[in-house]
Amino acid sequence: MGGAATATEVALAVDIGGTKVDAALVDANGRIVPGSRHRAPTGADQTPGTFAQAIATVCEAATAVAAPTQRLVGVGIGTAGPLLGDGTHVSPLNMPGIRDLPLVPTVERFAGGTPVRVALDGTCITLAEARLGALRDVRNGLAMVVSTGIGGGLVVDGRVLRGETGNAGHVGQTWVRRPDPDAPVGATVEAVASGPATVRWANAHGWEGLDGLALAADHRAGHPVAVRAVRRSAEAVGQAIAAFAALLDLTVVAIGGGFSRVASDYLALVEAAAHDAAVLPAARDLRVVPAELGDDAPLAGAALLAFEG
Repeated sequence: MGGAATATEVALAVDIGGTKVDAALVDANGRIVPGSRHRAPTGADQTPGTFAQAIATVCEAATAVAAPTQRLVGVGIGTAGPLLGDGTHVSPLNMPGIRDLPLVPTVERFAGGTPVRVALDGTCITLAEARLGALRDVRNGLAMVVSTGIGGGLVVDGRVLRGETGNAGHVGQTWVRRPDPDAPVGATVEAVASGPATVRWANAHGWEGLDGLALAADHRAGHPVAVRAVRRSAEAVGQAIAAFAALLDLTVVAIGGGFSRVASDYLALVEAAAHDAAVLPAARDLRVVPAELGDDAPLAGAALLAFEG
């Protein structure tokens, strides 16, 4: 005689960014249920109504493929920040038409009475890497995403740091020295080292390419401005890491994101810059490693919010 099928626990994971929103069903090991991942565009012209509709569309599509043997434990939302109020409202800086928007009402009809939890997207990425990826068993570490922007989060004393308002870990907003003799004033590491910022700098110095992919190709070809631009980005990221290492006694930094792959030696350049900028001897032993979960990290981490409570 056949017995009843064993239920598999899954979470509805939502990842909200400045250009898109993703949703999927994800298990406790960070695996995305096949066929459940769906995406809708967002963008700077979003209104509260269109934004809520985009989120609802992907949540509905993701949950529509749930099998009878899958039991929903909750909803986890990772979002671009900052978070406001009680940590469940969001005002993405790159979507000026949305301010102090409550996220829970947008998704609770898909939750089936289960809890809905919200965190920064960088917090979710860090949680995923700490539980399932490159920061496993790391007591004090940092996760960074170097892409269109720079974000991430911190692991301190074995815990992913969220802060009083949920906004801890905005690592891209750390100020660094501009590595240019003609521009001695500081700026955030995001403003110096992100993909678009690096492309703009290269264009201002005579390079005529359009984007990070073209910059990567010219870096491989040895174009002098492309080489300088990539090194400038890596040096700024390394400076920021050196500051975090001095403050928090970090041992490992896991870096992902599309622009972190602009050069095969980008992470090595970042590590060398961090060691060079280090003030304390221990910081010169810090390791910079590739993030392991790639594009699945935001959804995996959002799911872990639901599983871990």
